[in-house]
Amino acid sequence: MIGSRRRALLVGGLALAGLGACAALRFNSDPALPEPPLPLPPGSGLESRGGLLINRHAIGFGGLSGLHIDDDLTLTAISDLGYWLQARLVLDAGGQPRTLEAIRTGRLRSDAVFAPPAPLRRDAESLARLPDGTWLVGFERWHHICLYRELGAPCSVLEAAPPGLSRAPVNAGLESLTVLANGRWLAITEGLEVARGPLMRAWIGTPELWTPLRYRPSPGFVPTDVCALPDGGALVVERRFSLWEGGFSGRLLHIPAAQLTDPAPESVLRPEPLLTGLPHENWEGVTAFRHGGRVWVAMVADDNEMFFQRGLLLLFTLG
Repeated sequence: MIGSRRRALLVGGLALAGLGACAALRFNSDPALPEPPLPLPPGSGLESRGGLLINRHAIGFGGLSGLHIDDDLTLTAISDLGYWLQARLVLDAGGQPRTLEAIRTGRLRSDAVFAPPAPLRRDAESLARLPDGTWLVGFERWHHICLYRELGAPCSVLEAAPPGLSRAPVNAGLESLTVLANGRWLAITEGLEVARGPLMRAWIGTPELWTPLRYRPSPGFVPTDVCALPDGGALVVERRFSLWEGGFSGRLLHIPAAQLTDPAPESVLRPEPLLTGLPHENWEGVTAFRHGGRVWVAMVADDNEMFFQRGLLLLFTLG
């Protein structure tokens, strides 16, 4: 989710850009419409498989900010408005996405007794899953992690959250959360600077033992999600906003497994660029999964429920 000041700038500067696309979606009952493959530069290490334009008018909400796709193509997403979505991702014979089917949605619920007012506890930003099927959802504003046995049921708040998470800026907390291949969790904040920056606070470990790390974002960018790779590494999506440079920019980066195997406290994570030049949208989610013998990567953009922004889902294969 973006801050109110940036939202106001977007409204003033880009309002006319999306009128046609918004009208087309509003009167279309399809939950998702196919998008062509994204042109990629030579040597990118990725193969573009196309994407989907998410129709929030058909689904009932937008603002998708966390993403997970299982190997059976079950797609799960969360919204920073406090909702969850599950659907079956449909691919054609060539591996290009066609639509979403069997959609289920609901509101994220909590069993916390002493919780802040609803507007402060609904800002779900990160999504991960434990091997036993438990869902982990990271929230901003009220900085915490919730554990869901089922997304339609109330969650329990994780008591042993990463130390110092509560000091994160209100709208720049736990945007990135994943469960690595070795079972440890990796958490990265969007805006909790370490010392003088530009390093962001991160942690690796489990609720029983967290190791503090530092994450070095690309200049001008902030991390907005992370996902584990089968080899022990991870992918990070970063976002930048500049009204004078086309609004939003996004990029995908790779953290090698060697940086995550056994890092010492306060080690600096230095991701390597994998994909730049993404469409000018608010990229907030990334996930990796296996399908057809290959590793796939999917990214989702948060439309902020603004008529001039798009909720895009892009898919790639690695290697």
